[in-house]
Amino acid sequence: MKYLLFISGILTILFSNSLQAQSAFNPFFKPSDSLSIQRRNLVLTSEAVFTSAALIGLHQLWYADYEKSSFQFKNDNSDWLQMDKGGHVFSSYHLGRMSTEMLAWSGVSKKDQLLYGAGYGFVFLTAVEVFDGYSAEWGFSWGDVAANATGTALYVSQELLWNEQRIIPKFSFHTTHYANQRPELLGESVSEQILKDYNGQTYWLSVNLHSFAKSSKIPNWLNLAVGYGAEGMLSSGKSTNESILHSTNDRFRQFYLSLDVDLSKIQTKSHFLKTIFSLFNTIKIPSPTFEINGLGKAKFHILYF
Repeated sequence: MKYLLFISGILTILFSNSLQAQSAFNPFFKPSDSLSIQRRNLVLTSEAVFTSAALIGLHQLWYADYEKSSFQFKNDNSDWLQMDKGGHVFSSYHLGRMSTEMLAWSGVSKKDQLLYGAGYGFVFLTAVEVFDGYSAEWGFSWGDVAANATGTALYVSQELLWNEQRIIPKFSFHTTHYANQRPELLGESVSEQILKDYNGQTYWLSVNLHSFAKSSKIPNWLNLAVGYGAEGMLSSGKSTNESILHSTNDRFRQFYLSLDVDLSKIQTKSHFLKTIFSLFNTIKIPSPTFEINGLGKAKFHILYF
């Protein structure tokens, strides 16, 4: 279910940012120093309508096929070696970030940007969590809610401390052989595997070096990224995983250190390119990478993605 949630969030991001991209072509969308009531109402109404449509569609396309139950809770904090929690942090951060950017463009005050814009990711993802709570298949997860809150807090805290985003959550993916063993769970096509195969996902915290040493000669686009991944997972839990693999040492964590690029630091006057850079700044750039994993092994990847 989480991959459908991810798609809904990304569609919301794309729709919101398409409004900002139009500023390069339509006089009505040109940036202004004064508060624009029309633009503010347009952004708020568009996000409200599209978010409602996304949640209703998600409910009809996914939850309608499963048995309903009274509201229940589920502790899934040990599932998938917490890779799904990384997805919640990532999604909550970027949904909030891009919603905030749209409100800034519409002329809303900084305080309201952080209050209503940054909180958008948390509200959207937690609304889906409520759907989980009424499904017999899943349950409301406080761990997921905590991860949603972490993503939102990461954005807001940096705006309050530095008035800029120096640490950005990012995502990367590579295909694995695990999906071939359980395609019904981990995805049959590459597009499904990107969203469902946690073995191939890596979540990063990409740190802009120049922002912490502004007087240095470090390029302002150069980042140092710390990543987290996991492998050996054919199911969410260890016990089921062992029965499938007939092994007790199959699941392990991975920690990475790599270089990255902050696309938001690339100077351009094009609003269209700024929107493209904003969208693709969610993805980790392939780079030389050092890995240490839970099996006690260290690896160097010439190019890791």
